[in-house]
Order: sequence, then C-alpha cells, then structure tokens
Amino acid sequence: MYILEPERKTPVIGEYDVAVCGGGVAGVAAALAAARHGAKVLLIEKQFALGGLATLGLVTIYLPLCDGLGRQVSFDIAEELLRVSIQHGWEDKYPAAWLENGTAEEKQKRRFEVQYNASAAAILWEQLLRDTGVELLYGTSVCAVQTENDRITALVLENKSGRQAVRVGAVADCTGDADLYALCGAETALYEQKNVLAAWYYELKDGALRLRPLGYCDTPNKYKTPEQIAKDTRKRYQSIDGKEISEQVIEMHAWQLRAFLKDGDFSMTHNMTSIGTIPQVRMTRRLCGEYTMDDTEMHTEFSDSVGLFSDWRKAGPVYELPFGTLYNRKVKNLAAAGRCISVTDDMWDITRVIPVCAVSGQAVGTALAMHSDLTEIDIAALQNTLRADGVVLHEREL
Repeated sequence: MYILEPERKTPVIGEYDVAVCGGGVAGVAAALAAARHGAKVLLIEKQFALGGLATLGLVTIYLPLCDGLGRQVSFDIAEELLRVSIQHGWEDKYPAAWLENGTAEEKQKRRFEVQYNASAAAILWEQLLRDTGVELLYGTSVCAVQTENDRITALVLENKSGRQAVRVGAVADCTGDADLYALCGAETALYEQKNVLAAWYYELKDGALRLRPLGYCDTPNKYKTPEQIAKDTRKRYQSIDGKEISEQVIEMHAWQLRAFLKDGDFSMTHNMTSIGTIPQVRMTRRLCGEYTMDDTEMHTEFSDSVGLFSDWRKAGPVYELPFGTLYNRKVKNLAAAGRCISVTDDMWDITRVIPVCAVSGQAVGTALAMHSDLTEIDIAALQNTLRADGVVLHEREL
C-alpha cells in the first residue's frame, strides 16, 4: 500500500563545493581536509553533536595509530583529532611515550591510543571545524539526491525547516551505512553476520567514573570454529531498517539498566551518568568500490595508497589504503569514508574504527576538494598533496 505525495517545489538554500554527509570521525576528517584545501564545505549531521559512535555512541577509545611494534603508521588529521580530543585531559590509556617524546622501547610497550571524554571531543571537534570555515547543519537528514550524467547535482534535506535542497559539486558519504550510495542506486553490500548487541554506558561508583562496556564487536566467522558458530545464539541486527533499529535501541537501554542495577539502586554516589544516544552498530552496509580490500593484504603496497593504518586487535599488521576502496565510478563525484568503505566482511572489523575513519576521511576530503570527478583525478597529485600535509602513504616510507 502506498500514498502519493503532492508535487512540491523545494527551495535551494545554498551551493557548496563539497557536502559531507555524516558528522562522525570520518565526516569530521573529510570536512576538515576539504576546507583546508580551499573548498566551500557543508557538513550535514542528523544528530546534534559531532563524533557519531565515537561520542554519541560512547565508544570513547581512540584505537591505535601505531602498529604495536613501536612505529606510528597513521598521521596528520588522524593524530590531530586524537590530540584535540584530550587537550583538556583524558580519561584513561594515556599514551605518554607517544605524546611526550618517549623512547622506542617505551613505545613498544604501550600502543598509541587513548580514552577520551565524549562530550569534550564533540565540542572541540566542532570548534575545530568552525575555525576552519566548515558550515554545520545539525538535525538534518539527506532524504533524496538529484543526479545528472552520473553525478550528484543536489541533495534534498529534511530538518525543522522542512524540505530544502543544496546544490553540490561533490559529496562525501560518511554516513557509516553508505546511505548516499543507496540513494543513488549504486551497488552496495550488507554485512552478512549482522551486529550483535552492544550497549556501553558510564557509571559513577565508589567515587570513580568508569566506562562500562556491555558487548563488543563480533569476531568474523572466518576466525571461529564450527562449534563456536553453532553455539552462538545471540540475536543479530542488520541495523539499516528503522523498526529494527528502534527495537535494537530499546533492548540496549534495558540491558544497560539491568547491568547498572546489579550494583545497587541510584544514589548520589552510585549513578548512571550517561548512555549512548545512538545505536552501537559496527558493520551494516557498505559501498562496492573500484577495489574491495581483504584482511590478508597486510604489508601489501598499493600504487594508489592514500594512507596507512594498523590492526587494532593485534600488533604487527600494517595496511595501505587503496583509493579504489573509496569510490565507485558509477557516481563520479561521490566518495565514501569511514566504516562503509569497500572491504570484505573479514576486513570490515579492522577498517570501521576511529583511526581508519580519520585516514579515509582525510583522503576523501582532499580528493573532492581537488577534483569533483573522481574518475579523472590525478592520483599522483592527490598523493603528493597528502604527503605535503604529513600523511605517510607506503609502509616502506615509515
């Protein structure tokens, strides 16, 4: 059953070189990079704060910028956002050796990661973007795209002002769910295992404030035995359906309350100080790009690499990020960054995290500021620009 909406004229409220859709870490990095390279940038975020899962989802662990063997591999904006997030203090896992010129031996003992405050990070990243000239539009969803000649020419938005539109030269899909690619009808893929429930929260207990993680990411089936797979009966969520996400959040809330009350009722000395305001999903829907990367490709050199990242789960592996994982030539002026880039299910758990979101975001923002047609972009020029900004592109250059 359907209803017919009346035909309407949608007012155009602006024109931008680059529109960044999604204000998580990938979107922050993309907007920052594009603005620094001269683009007029609009960042569109459906919530009312930046950071996505890294702030609103309370996943407040900035995972490693190093390989676990004493080498930093992710640089520039990836490191800048970490440092900005803790400029007024940190919560835990302070990487003193990395931030205070420690020895190589000290860097091998502790990875370059930190636990930061979600509220501080959201505000500080917002101030950073505003100081760089990025225009922010909160409480806004992209509900339709206008395309012409395999390019997005306008985005239709919905917010408290109703329906509006912006004309765009290029678009960064930093939604985490490849929403823009789906709206364009481009090829996408779903994470086959789906998401298990996770529901982190903060608790005040015995005079101390602590992050309480309930549930983590799920290990890809590739790394499980058949017995482990058979015994795992947890409910799973694809997390791209409105009704299902609502049910997921309701269960998340109930789990948090049950866990908190195990230590006693609420009081001035025992309190649940904050819960995530968005569902804690990991892998949902992704772009099918020009290249799809797999977890077996560690220490592999790519001619179109736009940055490096490590495996947050273990020491040793270093990956180069091919530019081909960030776009599909069927939509020439659209690129993806963050947890919806083109990777296999086994690789997805490695690339969905904060450092890779920042690395891919910087690459996408820089590329779209340089050229709105990604099928014609000069990869060598893009790489030279990233190098000049401080990004290391190949493992052999470390």
